[in-house]
Amino acid sequence: MTTSALLQKGLPVVTNAAHNAYAPAGKWILGTAAAVVGMIHVGGVTRLTQSGLSMTTWSPLGSLPPLTEEAWREEFERYKTYPEWQQRKSMTLSEFQYIYGWEYGHRMLGRTVGLIFVLPWAYFSLRGRIPSGYQKRMVGLLAMGGTQGLVGWWMVKSGLGDDRRGDKQEIRVRPVRLATHLSMAVATYGALLWTGLDILGLPHKQSMLDQASKLSKEALKQAARLRTGSLHLTALTGVTIVSGALVAGNDAGRAYNTFPKMDDEWIPSEISALEPWYKNLYENTATVQFNHRVLGLSTAAGALGLVALGLSPARAALITPQARLGLYAVGGAALGQVTLGITTLLQYVPIYLAAAHQIGSIVVFSSGLYLAHSLRYARPALARITSGKTTANVVKTMTPKTSTPPASPTAV
Repeated sequence: MTTSALLQKGLPVVTNAAHNAYAPAGKWILGTAAAVVGMIHVGGVTRLTQSGLSMTTWSPLGSLPPLTEEAWREEFERYKTYPEWQQRKSMTLSEFQYIYGWEYGHRMLGRTVGLIFVLPWAYFSLRGRIPSGYQKRMVGLLAMGGTQGLVGWWMVKSGLGDDRRGDKQEIRVRPVRLATHLSMAVATYGALLWTGLDILGLPHKQSMLDQASKLSKEALKQAARLRTGSLHLTALTGVTIVSGALVAGNDAGRAYNTFPKMDDEWIPSEISALEPWYKNLYENTATVQFNHRVLGLSTAAGALGLVALGLSPARAALITPQARLGLYAVGGAALGQVTLGITTLLQYVPIYLAAAHQIGSIVVFSSGLYLAHSLRYARPALARITSGKTTANVVKTMTPKTSTPPASPTAV
Protein backbone atom coordinates (compact mmCIF):
# COMPACT_ATOMS: atom_id res chain seq x y z
CA MET A 1 0.00 0.00 0.00
CA THR A 2 1.40 3.41 -0.93
CA THR A 3 1.93 5.81 1.94
CA SER A 4 0.01 9.06 1.44
CA ALA A 5 1.86 12.32 0.89
CA LEU A 6 0.45 13.63 4.18
CA LEU A 7 1.99 10.79 6.20
CA GLN A 8 5.30 11.12 4.36
CA LYS A 9 5.81 14.88 4.63
CA GLY A 10 3.23 15.96 7.15
CA LEU A 11 2.37 19.61 7.73
CA PRO A 12 5.67 21.35 8.50
CA VAL A 13 5.74 25.00 9.53
CA VAL A 14 6.51 27.30 6.60
CA THR A 15 8.92 30.00 7.78
CA ASN A 16 10.14 31.17 4.38
CA ALA A 17 8.38 34.35 3.25
CA ALA A 18 8.72 33.20 -0.36
CA HIS A 19 6.24 30.39 0.38
CA ASN A 20 4.26 32.00 3.19
CA ALA A 21 3.70 35.74 2.97
CA TYR A 22 2.59 35.75 6.60
CA ALA A 23 5.69 33.94 7.88
CA PRO A 24 7.22 37.10 9.44
CA ALA A 25 4.05 37.60 11.47
CA GLY A 26 4.11 33.98 12.60
CA LYS A 27 7.73 34.24 13.70
CA TRP A 28 6.96 37.47 15.57
CA ILE A 29 4.14 35.74 17.48
CA LEU A 30 6.41 32.83 18.41
CA GLY A 31 9.09 35.30 19.46
CA THR A 32 6.58 37.01 21.72
CA ALA A 33 5.69 33.61 23.17
CA ALA A 34 9.37 33.01 23.94
CA ALA A 35 9.52 36.40 25.67
CA VAL A 36 6.56 35.37 27.85
CA VAL A 37 8.47 32.24 28.87
CA GLY A 38 11.37 34.48 29.86
CA MET A 39 9.00 36.57 31.96
CA ILE A 40 7.63 33.42 33.63
CA HIS A 41 11.18 32.37 34.48
CA VAL A 42 12.12 35.74 35.93
CA GLY A 43 8.86 35.77 37.88
CA GLY A 44 9.72 32.38 39.34
CA VAL A 45 13.16 33.52 40.44
CA THR A 46 11.59 36.69 41.88
CA ARG A 47 9.40 34.52 44.07
CA LEU A 48 12.20 32.12 44.99
CA THR A 49 14.42 35.00 46.11
CA GLN A 50 11.50 36.42 48.14
CA SER A 51 11.64 39.65 46.16
CA GLY A 52 8.01 40.06 45.16
CA LEU A 53 6.97 42.46 47.93
CA SER A 54 9.96 44.79 47.68
CA MET A 55 8.13 47.28 45.42
CA THR A 56 5.16 48.70 47.25
CA THR A 57 3.71 50.90 44.48
CA TRP A 58 2.57 50.25 40.92
CA SER A 59 1.76 52.28 37.82
CA PRO A 60 0.78 50.99 34.38
CA LEU A 61 3.72 52.58 32.56
CA GLY A 62 6.31 51.93 35.25
CA SER A 63 9.04 54.31 36.38
CA LEU A 64 12.78 54.58 36.74
CA PRO A 65 14.37 52.79 39.70
CA PRO A 66 16.06 54.79 42.46
CA LEU A 67 19.22 56.32 40.97
CA THR A 68 20.87 57.96 43.96
CA GLU A 69 21.81 56.89 47.46
CA GLU A 70 19.17 59.20 48.87
CA ALA A 71 16.49 57.78 46.56
CA TRP A 72 17.42 54.24 47.56
CA ARG A 73 17.17 55.09 51.25
CA GLU A 74 13.80 56.72 50.69
CA GLU A 75 12.54 53.59 48.91
CA PHE A 76 13.93 51.41 51.69
CA GLU A 77 12.14 53.49 54.33
CA ARG A 78 8.88 53.09 52.41
CA TYR A 79 9.39 49.31 52.36
CA LYS A 80 9.86 49.36 56.13
CA THR A 81 6.30 50.64 56.62
CA TYR A 82 4.82 47.42 55.19
CA PRO A 83 4.22 44.11 57.01
CA GLU A 84 7.06 42.10 55.47
CA TRP A 85 9.61 44.31 57.21
CA GLN A 86 8.57 42.97 60.62
CA GLN A 87 10.19 39.65 59.66
CA ARG A 88 13.23 41.14 57.94
CA LYS A 89 14.52 43.77 60.33
CA SER A 90 18.09 42.59 59.89
CA MET A 91 18.02 43.43 56.17
CA THR A 92 20.67 45.85 54.90
CA LEU A 93 20.24 48.41 52.14
CA SER A 94 22.31 46.30 49.72
CA GLU A 95 20.12 43.28 50.42
CA PHE A 96 17.04 45.40 49.76
CA GLN A 97 18.54 46.59 46.47
CA TYR A 98 19.04 42.95 45.44
CA ILE A 99 15.41 41.92 45.96
CA TYR A 100 14.15 45.23 44.53
CA GLY A 101 16.20 44.57 41.40
CA TRP A 102 14.48 41.24 40.77
CA GLU A 103 10.98 42.66 41.22
CA TYR A 104 11.75 45.74 39.15
CA GLY A 105 13.23 43.59 36.40
CA HIS A 106 10.18 41.34 36.37
CA ARG A 107 7.79 44.24 36.07
CA MET A 108 9.77 46.01 33.37
CA LEU A 109 10.19 42.77 31.44
CA GLY A 110 6.40 42.47 31.42
CA ARG A 111 6.11 45.93 29.89
CA THR A 112 8.84 45.08 27.39
CA VAL A 113 6.89 41.99 26.31
CA GLY A 114 3.93 44.30 25.75
CA LEU A 115 6.02 46.45 23.39
CA ILE A 116 7.35 43.35 21.64
CA PHE A 117 3.74 42.49 20.87
CA VAL A 118 2.16 45.87 20.18
CA LEU A 119 4.77 47.56 17.94
CA PRO A 120 5.14 44.72 15.39
CA TRP A 121 1.38 44.23 15.44
CA ALA A 122 0.91 47.84 14.35
CA TYR A 123 3.60 47.44 11.66
CA PHE A 124 2.23 44.19 10.24
CA SER A 125 -1.31 45.56 10.31
CA LEU A 126 -0.31 48.62 8.31
CA ARG A 127 1.51 46.41 5.80
CA GLY A 128 -1.43 44.02 5.47
CA ARG A 129 0.61 41.13 6.85
CA ILE A 130 -1.88 39.96 9.48
CA PRO A 131 -3.94 37.12 7.96
CA SER A 132 -7.61 37.75 7.44
CA GLY A 133 -9.60 36.67 10.46
CA TYR A 134 -6.66 36.94 12.88
CA GLN A 135 -7.10 40.53 14.08
CA LYS A 136 -9.64 39.41 16.68
CA ARG A 137 -7.07 36.98 18.02
CA MET A 138 -4.56 39.81 18.30
CA VAL A 139 -7.02 41.91 20.27
CA GLY A 140 -7.65 38.94 22.56
CA LEU A 141 -3.94 38.38 23.08
CA LEU A 142 -3.44 42.05 23.91
CA ALA A 143 -6.29 41.89 26.42
CA MET A 144 -4.76 38.83 28.07
CA GLY A 145 -1.40 40.54 28.38
CA GLY A 146 -2.87 43.74 29.75
CA THR A 147 -4.98 41.86 32.27
CA GLN A 148 -1.88 40.03 33.45
CA GLY A 149 -0.36 43.27 34.71
CA LEU A 150 -3.47 44.03 36.75
CA VAL A 151 -3.56 40.49 38.13
CA GLY A 152 0.10 40.84 39.12
CA TRP A 153 -0.57 43.95 41.20
CA TRP A 154 -3.71 42.34 42.69
CA MET A 155 -1.43 39.48 43.75
CA VAL A 156 1.25 41.74 45.25
CA LYS A 157 -1.33 43.76 47.21
CA SER A 158 -2.33 40.60 49.07
CA GLY A 159 1.04 40.66 50.81
CA LEU A 160 1.09 44.38 51.60
CA GLY A 161 -2.11 44.88 53.56
CA ASP A 162 -2.25 45.71 57.26
CA ASP A 163 -4.15 42.45 57.81
CA ARG A 164 -0.83 40.63 57.32
CA ARG A 165 0.97 42.35 60.22
CA GLY A 166 0.02 39.65 62.68
CA ASP A 167 1.27 36.77 60.51
CA LYS A 168 3.64 34.51 62.43
CA GLN A 169 4.63 32.54 59.36
CA GLU A 170 6.62 34.13 56.55
CA ILE A 171 4.60 36.85 54.86
CA ARG A 172 3.98 36.07 51.20
CA VAL A 173 1.30 36.76 48.62
CA ARG A 174 -1.91 34.76 48.80
CA PRO A 175 -1.41 31.36 47.11
CA VAL A 176 -4.61 31.57 45.08
CA ARG A 177 -3.58 34.94 43.66
CA LEU A 178 -0.12 33.62 42.81
CA ALA A 179 -1.74 30.66 41.04
CA THR A 180 -4.05 33.02 39.14
CA HIS A 181 -1.08 35.15 38.04
CA LEU A 182 0.87 32.15 36.77
CA SER A 183 -2.22 30.63 35.13
CA MET A 184 -2.82 33.83 33.17
CA ALA A 185 0.79 33.87 32.00
CA VAL A 186 0.68 30.23 30.88
CA ALA A 187 -2.67 30.74 29.12
CA THR A 188 -1.28 33.77 27.28
CA TYR A 189 1.79 31.79 26.27
CA GLY A 190 -0.33 28.90 25.04
CA ALA A 191 -2.53 31.19 22.95
CA LEU A 192 0.55 32.83 21.41
CA LEU A 193 2.16 29.49 20.62
CA TRP A 194 -0.97 28.10 18.99
CA THR A 195 -1.53 31.28 16.98
CA GLY A 196 2.07 31.34 15.76
CA LEU A 197 1.89 27.70 14.65
CA ASP A 198 -1.42 28.41 12.93
CA ILE A 199 0.05 31.28 10.92
CA LEU A 200 3.15 29.32 9.94
CA GLY A 201 0.89 26.50 8.78
CA LEU A 202 -1.40 28.63 6.60
CA PRO A 203 0.04 27.36 3.26
CA HIS A 204 -1.28 23.89 4.18
CA LYS A 205 -4.81 25.14 4.85
CA GLN A 206 -6.41 23.95 1.63
CA SER A 207 -4.13 21.04 0.73
CA MET A 208 -4.54 19.59 4.24
CA LEU A 209 -8.24 19.03 3.61
CA ASP A 210 -7.59 17.26 0.35
CA GLN A 211 -4.80 15.10 1.78
CA ALA A 212 -6.73 14.19 4.92
CA SER A 213 -9.62 12.91 2.82
CA LYS A 214 -7.23 10.40 1.21
CA LEU A 215 -6.05 8.86 4.48
CA SER A 216 -7.22 5.41 5.47
CA LYS A 217 -9.83 5.12 8.19
CA GLU A 218 -7.25 3.46 10.41
CA ALA A 219 -4.83 6.40 10.04
CA LEU A 220 -7.57 8.95 10.75
CA LYS A 221 -8.75 7.03 13.82
CA GLN A 222 -5.20 6.78 15.15
CA ALA A 223 -4.61 10.49 14.62
CA ALA A 224 -7.95 11.36 16.24
CA ARG A 225 -7.14 9.22 19.30
CA LEU A 226 -3.75 10.83 19.69
CA ARG A 227 -5.17 14.32 19.20
CA THR A 228 -7.77 13.76 21.91
CA GLY A 229 -5.12 12.31 24.19
CA SER A 230 -2.75 15.21 23.58
CA LEU A 231 -5.45 17.77 24.38
CA HIS A 232 -6.33 15.95 27.61
CA LEU A 233 -2.64 15.72 28.51
CA THR A 234 -2.12 19.43 27.87
CA ALA A 235 -5.11 20.26 30.07
CA LEU A 236 -3.76 17.98 32.81
CA THR A 237 -0.37 19.68 32.51
CA GLY A 238 -2.08 23.04 32.96
CA VAL A 239 -3.82 21.84 36.13
CA THR A 240 -0.49 20.48 37.41
CA ILE A 241 1.14 23.87 36.80
CA VAL A 242 -1.62 25.57 38.81
CA SER A 243 -1.10 23.08 41.64
CA GLY A 244 2.62 23.83 41.50
CA ALA A 245 1.84 27.52 42.00
CA LEU A 246 -0.13 26.62 45.12
CA VAL A 247 2.87 24.64 46.37
CA ALA A 248 5.08 27.66 45.74
CA GLY A 249 2.60 30.04 47.36
CA ASN A 250 2.59 27.97 50.55
CA ASP A 251 6.33 27.26 50.40
CA ALA A 252 5.19 23.64 50.61
CA GLY A 253 8.21 22.29 48.74
CA ARG A 254 10.27 22.70 51.90
CA ALA A 255 8.12 20.20 53.80
CA TYR A 256 7.86 16.43 53.38
CA ASN A 257 11.22 16.25 51.59
CA THR A 258 11.03 12.50 51.07
CA PHE A 259 9.82 10.34 48.20
CA PRO A 260 7.72 8.35 47.43
CA LYS A 261 6.22 8.71 50.92
CA MET A 262 5.54 12.04 52.59
CA ASP A 263 7.75 11.55 55.61
CA ASP A 264 6.51 8.12 56.74
CA GLU A 265 3.01 8.29 55.30
CA TRP A 266 1.54 7.66 51.87
CA ILE A 267 -1.23 10.14 52.64
CA PRO A 268 -0.23 12.73 55.26
CA SER A 269 -2.43 12.81 58.34
CA GLU A 270 -2.57 16.63 58.17
CA ILE A 271 -4.25 16.56 54.78
CA SER A 272 -7.61 17.77 56.16
CA ALA A 273 -6.43 19.78 59.16
CA LEU A 274 -8.01 23.13 58.19
CA GLU A 275 -11.59 24.30 58.56
CA PRO A 276 -13.62 24.90 56.49
CA TRP A 277 -12.50 21.92 54.43
CA TYR A 278 -11.94 23.78 51.16
CA LYS A 279 -9.10 25.84 52.64
CA ASN A 280 -7.04 22.66 52.62
CA LEU A 281 -7.04 22.79 48.82
CA TYR A 282 -4.99 25.99 48.69
CA GLU A 283 -3.61 26.78 52.16
CA ASN A 284 -2.69 23.42 53.67
CA THR A 285 0.96 22.52 53.04
CA ALA A 286 0.30 18.78 53.21
CA THR A 287 -2.69 18.92 50.86
CA VAL A 288 -1.20 21.11 48.16
CA GLN A 289 1.98 19.05 48.03
CA PHE A 290 0.07 15.77 47.96
CA ASN A 291 -2.13 17.05 45.14
CA HIS A 292 0.88 18.23 43.17
CA ARG A 293 2.60 14.86 43.56
CA VAL A 294 -0.49 13.01 42.33
CA LEU A 295 -1.00 15.38 39.41
CA GLY A 296 2.67 15.37 38.42
CA LEU A 297 2.90 11.59 38.43
CA SER A 298 -0.42 11.34 36.56
CA THR A 299 0.88 13.74 33.90
CA ALA A 300 4.05 11.70 33.46
CA ALA A 301 2.11 8.43 33.28
CA GLY A 302 -0.35 9.92 30.79
CA ALA A 303 2.47 11.23 28.61
CA LEU A 304 4.30 7.90 28.54
CA GLY A 305 1.04 6.10 27.80
CA LEU A 306 0.36 8.44 24.90
CA VAL A 307 3.85 7.82 23.55
CA ALA A 308 3.32 4.07 23.76
CA LEU A 309 0.01 4.41 21.93
CA GLY A 310 1.47 6.54 19.15
CA LEU A 311 4.93 5.10 18.62
CA SER A 312 4.27 1.37 18.76
CA PRO A 313 5.77 -0.32 15.68
CA ALA A 314 2.38 -1.02 14.12
CA ARG A 315 1.08 2.52 14.58
CA ALA A 316 4.00 4.91 14.17
CA ALA A 317 3.64 4.85 10.38
CA LEU A 318 0.02 6.01 10.64
CA ILE A 319 0.92 9.56 11.75
CA THR A 320 2.93 12.43 10.29
CA PRO A 321 6.62 13.16 11.01
CA GLN A 322 5.59 16.21 13.04
CA ALA A 323 3.28 14.12 15.21
CA ARG A 324 6.05 11.60 15.84
CA LEU A 325 8.37 14.45 16.81
CA GLY A 326 5.69 15.77 19.15
CA LEU A 327 5.35 12.37 20.80
CA TYR A 328 9.10 12.12 21.36
CA ALA A 329 9.04 15.64 22.84
CA VAL A 330 6.09 14.87 25.11
CA GLY A 331 7.64 11.67 26.43
CA GLY A 332 11.11 13.12 26.97
CA ALA A 333 9.82 16.34 28.55
CA ALA A 334 7.42 14.57 30.93
CA LEU A 335 10.03 12.04 32.05
CA GLY A 336 12.62 14.76 32.58
CA GLN A 337 10.14 16.97 34.44
CA VAL A 338 9.02 14.34 36.94
CA THR A 339 12.65 13.42 37.59
CA LEU A 340 13.53 17.08 38.09
CA GLY A 341 10.56 17.57 40.41
CA ILE A 342 11.55 14.66 42.66
CA THR A 343 15.17 15.85 42.71
CA THR A 344 14.09 19.39 43.61
CA LEU A 345 12.02 18.05 46.51
CA LEU A 346 14.75 15.79 47.86
CA GLN A 347 17.33 18.60 47.64
CA TYR A 348 15.11 20.95 49.66
CA VAL A 349 14.23 23.22 46.75
CA PRO A 350 17.45 25.02 45.77
CA ILE A 351 16.70 28.05 43.62
CA TYR A 352 18.36 26.76 40.45
CA LEU A 353 16.47 23.44 40.54
CA ALA A 354 13.15 25.06 41.42
CA ALA A 355 13.49 27.56 38.57
CA ALA A 356 14.40 24.77 36.16
CA HIS A 357 11.41 22.75 37.36
CA GLN A 358 9.08 25.63 36.56
CA ILE A 359 10.51 25.99 33.06
CA GLY A 360 10.25 22.22 32.67
CA SER A 361 6.50 22.47 33.16
CA ILE A 362 6.34 24.96 30.28
CA VAL A 363 8.30 22.52 28.10
CA VAL A 364 5.80 19.74 28.83
CA PHE A 365 2.91 22.12 28.16
CA SER A 366 4.49 23.29 24.89
CA SER A 367 5.13 19.73 23.74
CA GLY A 368 1.50 18.81 24.30
CA LEU A 369 0.28 21.84 22.37
CA TYR A 370 2.69 21.15 19.51
CA LEU A 371 1.52 17.54 19.31
CA ALA A 372 -2.15 18.54 19.29
CA HIS A 373 -1.50 21.17 16.63
CA SER A 374 0.43 18.73 14.42
CA LEU A 375 -2.63 16.45 14.47
CA ARG A 376 -5.09 19.18 13.46
CA TYR A 377 -5.91 17.27 10.27
CA ALA A 378 -7.79 14.81 12.51
CA ARG A 379 -10.00 17.30 14.32
CA PRO A 380 -13.59 15.99 14.63
CA ALA A 381 -15.25 18.54 12.33
CA LEU A 382 -12.82 17.76 9.52
CA ALA A 383 -13.13 14.01 10.04
CA ARG A 384 -16.93 14.15 9.77
CA ILE A 385 -16.85 16.23 6.62
CA THR A 386 -14.14 14.21 4.86
CA SER A 387 -16.12 11.03 5.44
CA GLY A 388 -19.34 12.42 4.04
CA LYS A 389 -18.48 14.86 1.23
CA THR A 390 -16.39 15.06 -1.86
CA THR A 391 -13.00 16.69 -1.67
CA ALA A 392 -14.21 19.74 -3.58
CA ASN A 393 -17.04 20.25 -1.14
CA VAL A 394 -14.71 19.76 1.80
CA VAL A 395 -12.39 22.50 0.65
CA LYS A 396 -15.29 24.84 -0.06
CA THR A 397 -16.89 24.17 3.33
CA MET A 398 -13.84 24.24 5.59
CA THR A 399 -11.65 26.92 4.05
CA PRO A 400 -12.29 30.33 5.65
CA LYS A 401 -12.51 33.45 3.57
CA THR A 402 -9.08 35.00 3.33
CA SER A 403 -7.78 37.95 1.48
CA THR A 404 -5.12 37.42 -1.14
CA PRO A 405 -1.78 37.80 0.64
CA PRO A 406 0.46 40.62 -0.49
CA ALA A 407 3.40 39.81 -2.68
CA SER A 408 6.34 38.86 -0.53
CA PRO A 409 9.49 40.96 -0.86
CA THR A 410 11.52 37.77 -0.55
CA ALA A 411 9.64 36.16 -3.39
CA VAL A 412 10.23 39.19 -5.56
